[in-house]
Amino acid sequence: MTSTRRGAVAAGHVLTAGTAADILRAGGNAFDAVIAGLWMACVAEPVLASPGGGGFLTAHSNTTGQATLYDFFVQTPLHKAPTERLEFNSVHADFGTATQEFHIGHGASATPGFVPGLYALHGDLGTMPMADLLEPAMLAARDGIEVTGFQAYLSQVVKPILTATASSRAQFAPVGELAAPGQTCANHGLAGFYDGLARAGQAFYQNETVAQFCSAQAAQGHLRPSDFAAYRVVKRAALTVPFSGARVELNPPPSAGGAFVAHALWGLDNGARDRADALARADQARLKHKGDVTAMLTEVGINHLGEADGGPASRGTTHISVIDGDGNAASATISNGEGNGHMVDGHGFMLNNMLGEEDLTPHGFHNWREDARLSSNMCPAVAAASNGTLVALGSGGSNRIRSAVFQVLVRLLRDGMTPADAVHTARLHVENGHLDFEDDLDPDARAALTSAFPNHRAWSDRNLFFGGVQAARRTADGRFEAAGDARRGGAAVVV
Repeated sequence: MTSTRRGAVAAGHVLTAGTAADILRAGGNAFDAVIAGLWMACVAEPVLASPGGGGFLTAHSNTTGQATLYDFFVQTPLHKAPTERLEFNSVHADFGTATQEFHIGHGASATPGFVPGLYALHGDLGTMPMADLLEPAMLAARDGIEVTGFQAYLSQVVKPILTATASSRAQFAPVGELAAPGQTCANHGLAGFYDGLARAGQAFYQNETVAQFCSAQAAQGHLRPSDFAAYRVVKRAALTVPFSGARVELNPPPSAGGAFVAHALWGLDNGARDRADALARADQARLKHKGDVTAMLTEVGINHLGEADGGPASRGTTHISVIDGDGNAASATISNGEGNGHMVDGHGFMLNNMLGEEDLTPHGFHNWREDARLSSNMCPAVAAASNGTLVALGSGGSNRIRSAVFQVLVRLLRDGMTPADAVHTARLHVENGHLDFEDDLDPDARAALTSAFPNHRAWSDRNLFFGGVQAARRTADGRFEAAGDARRGGAAVVV
């Protein structure tokens, strides 16, 4: 194709963003572009993205002016396998200044939704053949991509997972060491998986791939063919709240991220001293209501009923935002946890390790509720103003997602910042009364902030702790802008 559809893309890797932009140039819409970008993310961002994981996508359609939330996050298994036969191992990730315990193994995997989610979006809103959307990622996986500094750093952090088994070592450390920045790495297994999808469609996943998933899980995991047969992509009306002349469309209950952002936006308009106070009030509501997101919303006059969920999952995430020239917007946040340590036989990716999430099991591991969609702090957002301004944004960053999305939304909608300034300006995070902040404040502002939050920690530099917001905008006069967050290796392209 030679036609060009104008637009903007921001994502967690230059190849992810570039692939989505190429689809816009080829005449695809925002939904085609985000699908192609998500396939590429699994190649370029393998620590964060995988066909073995899942996520959420807010799709804003120019024809209706409304947004639909596609929930293709992971589902807890229908039935628990006996604990004594599960493979469920602890490993420690090294962040330099601290270590964090993770749990991996076949027994840590929930039912993935990534592939069904992309096919559901494509069936509803896509315009280009799926094979065309798979091709860029398939070629990149076959020919190899250059490892970036950020991806090399992430790989070192989770080295115990990427080198846990012979199959993972064969992909990530074939000569004994993880790839260094600048090295080229291919993934022939993932290229073959994408080729299978391109040739046979979702049937290839449902038949051959699911059979391989379940074969690996049979002895030491929970997942069975019935889990995959029962999985459904859930479509929900977005949680919509007004703010600064715009309609902000967020991830609705049962997920937690959208409710938290909605509460903080409301607080900023209803008595909060400043943004830190608005975040603190939302966090206090989270604690008071013990994570009941519907109760949090009811407290601020928003009646939005949610369904029961299986608990929050808040692991490694990445995000892509796309806006096209017709006024469609796609905002997608995805995660694979960190992966369960085993490559799916011949396919070049890991299943997730979401059942190894400590927050999911406050009463102890393996006490999760069966057949439940996991909640999340993920909050892919779209904001549409009456003057024609359209914004798509979201972030990785575990529980910092909610504060990052809130702050960048306020900067874009209320402060009139460019996406670059809104994303790169210093951020803060409030949780359980503790303040973390990127410290480039003037002395008076710093004194006021630290006085309000005696329990605080200052960060001297921009840090991936504070998320990785990827933001795209179409302005009221039709210009396109985008910014990728340098905290997490982000990239942006304007077509």
